[in-house]
Amino acid sequence: MTQTTQSGATPAKTTPAPARDDLGTKPIGRLAVSLVVPAVVAQACNALYTIVDRLFLAHIPQVGDLAMTGVGVCFPITLAVSAFAMLVGMGGGPLSSIALGRGDRTLAERYLGTSVAAIIAIALALPTALQIFKAPILTMFGASPATLPYAVEFLTVYLSGTVFVQLSLGLNTFITAQGRARVAMVSVLIGALSSLALDPLFIFALGMGVRGAALANVIAQALSALWVLHFLASPSSAIRLKARNVRFTRLLGPMLFLGVSPFIMQITESVIQVVFNSSLQRYGGDAYVGAMTIMTSLMQLIFVFSQGISQGVQPIIGYNYGAGLYDRVRRAYRGTMAVQVAINCTMTTLFAIFPAFFASLFTSDPAIAGVVTRTLPYFVCGMGLFGIQNVVQCAFVGMGQAKPSLFLAIFRKLILLVPLALALPELGLGTFGVFVAEPVSDATSAIVAGLLFATYAKRLLGSGQK
Repeated sequence: MTQTTQSGATPAKTTPAPARDDLGTKPIGRLAVSLVVPAVVAQACNALYTIVDRLFLAHIPQVGDLAMTGVGVCFPITLAVSAFAMLVGMGGGPLSSIALGRGDRTLAERYLGTSVAAIIAIALALPTALQIFKAPILTMFGASPATLPYAVEFLTVYLSGTVFVQLSLGLNTFITAQGRARVAMVSVLIGALSSLALDPLFIFALGMGVRGAALANVIAQALSALWVLHFLASPSSAIRLKARNVRFTRLLGPMLFLGVSPFIMQITESVIQVVFNSSLQRYGGDAYVGAMTIMTSLMQLIFVFSQGISQGVQPIIGYNYGAGLYDRVRRAYRGTMAVQVAINCTMTTLFAIFPAFFASLFTSDPAIAGVVTRTLPYFVCGMGLFGIQNVVQCAFVGMGQAKPSLFLAIFRKLILLVPLALALPELGLGTFGVFVAEPVSDATSAIVAGLLFATYAKRLLGSGQK
């Protein structure tokens, strides 16, 4: 039986790419570990940078809490910038992985070239619009008169490096797609470690404050982007970046169709942050917005494992699905599910038991620390089950199934979380309603995701080995 992707393309069989043979033959457990561990390490360093960056900002003399809160208000915009990179990269990367599984390296390289063209176009248009309207956007996103100057200062510098963010994030998926997890890890490490080194220099030693944090980020992303481009253009890459392929082609449609699900997952995260910040500013004030900045930073520690596991396992699923090895796809899915849920439950338990300790890492302000201590236990309690949706989403994207992946992305955030976060405070729950909307949405969407995959698996993977 010949499988087709969402693009409808069924490329001719040729010899499978040698660099990818392990993906179809190596035992699933050892293969997953070899790919997941580097991906998790990379994500951990990236999250560590974000958290340490906010810790540095929080310790700027006299204005630390305001600076941290102001940069936190920028978070939805930085999420939106990375969402556009995912729109392209998380569509092109899995499709190139499926193409490699079928032995069609030429098609995989055409996906890469089309992705580069799309990323450059987005990186030129997006920051221009955001620079023009940044002040009213930030105000709408929850910035107060006290925090707006810090938010504007950070965002002005950050947006100047949009092209580097787009290239490093969007093209790194093509490195992961060929099973080169360690190389992909190095690209993230370059950015994260560079930022960690430059932050104290720019923020404190040179006295640049918030602008220094943004400049450190831009330089770090530029170094990471150069590394990614250098590898993809080198003979070491199974998917080569060639100048003749950097153009818009008909492949852009299928790429965007598949990439729209991770894009919506990320862009709606931006929408959620806006809803959270604006509602908390209305019902609680700067202390509650600052507390949400801390809690989203802690949530990133959970996402380290979620995203790292997804990035590591997705090439296994994509390659074996493209090669028709459906039993290997099922085993990768089941093993990933068990590990993901166990890790998520362990971390959420730690956050729920020790909220005051985690709050003290970020702030000495008793008002902000008090909010975190009271609300963190129930804010994160649904994240244990959220691992289910994350794995299902990973499997659907890996197999090129855009429609169910898109539904899940919309269901959790736009159908459940945003309406709940807006309605519950209005029903008299105030700030409690904003915080409790998260676990309710997480648990509900996890159950729906598990049932949806069980239904699709019967059609996509059958019931036996192939």
